[in-house]
Amino acid sequence: MVMKSSLTILFENPFWIGLFERIDGDKYEVCKITFGAEPKDYEVYDFLLKNWHKLKFSPPVKTEKTEERKINPKRMQREINTQLENKGIGTKARQALKLQHEQGKLERKVKSREQKEAEKERQFALRQEKKKAKHRGR
Repeated sequence: MVMKSSLTILFENPFWIGLFERIDGDKYEVCKITFGAEPKDYEVYDFLLKNWHKLKFSPPVKTEKTEERKINPKRMQREINTQLENKGIGTKARQALKLQHEQGKLERKVKSREQKEAEKERQFALRQEKKKAKHRGR
């Protein structure tokens, strides 16, 4: 099984972001990292070393398998140059980030709902205590 990963740094107004993509077989995952100011190479490397375990990747998206083949070095250099000029987020990356965003939204909704229910129960218990206290004082 082949695992590939790539990190693309690009400017998405007003911040510099990094898209860390990894492909494991037919699974594609992406993680968006916000840097703020333009990061230097050593800062990116240091960030990855310190925060690798904290990165939250999107849920895996199915992709078609690509076969590994030997690429001519000149062709590889041309492909690298075209990738450097292309400064946009890929469609799959966008879909994976959207999926991750939706998942986070659902988690926040559930958490918020639980907090509201707990607050309602607390208020109800408080009202009951007041009723009992009034009744006893009679």
